[in-house]
Amino acid sequence: MSYQRTLRIQKERIGVVIGKKGLIKDEIEKKCKIDIHVDSEYGDVILKANSTDPLNILNINKGLEVILAISKGFSPERAFTLFMEDNTLEVVDLRDYVGKSANSLARVKSRLIGEKGKSRKTIEELTGSYISIYGHYVGIIGTSEQINLTTEAITRICSGRSHKNVYNFLQEIRRRAKIEKLKLWE
Repeated sequence: MSYQRTLRIQKERIGVVIGKKGLIKDEIEKKCKIDIHVDSEYGDVILKANSTDPLNILNINKGLEVILAISKGFSPERAFTLFMEDNTLEVVDLRDYVGKSANSLARVKSRLIGEKGKSRKTIEELTGSYISIYGHYVGIIGTSEQINLTTEAITRICSGRSHKNVYNFLQEIRRRAKIEKLKLWE
């Protein structure tokens, strides 16, 4: 019995998932020990186990997570950080915060990105996570602690808090974590 999963991605991200000469797809197949078939016409990606090993279900799920990250706007290099043991992907739908209004969505996205990407970069630096804003989604790659912090920062910005307020909050959390780490060494 073979296990498989299917994922539909946006057509404009198919080329990124496949990569130049199929290198990205091949790399995912090799690292996860799975077979991947991409239907370029509809955007369906089918991941199949290439053995009967029960652990291959985990490999398929990891491959699915990497492809989902790429489909949500991450570069393959950043998506490949999901192969690190503690890293996971979290996808936040901005419509949960702003509703269906296109104007509200555009406003919140521009607040999250900031001028020349400054806000996104600052949040990434303060939390240690990677962020991608694509369509009405925000993708976050990091450890569970990093994802929780990043999600809190996104929630605060979406609710109208100032960037300064959010950055101060993140810096305070970071400062406390450093103090806790130092106490461990005493």
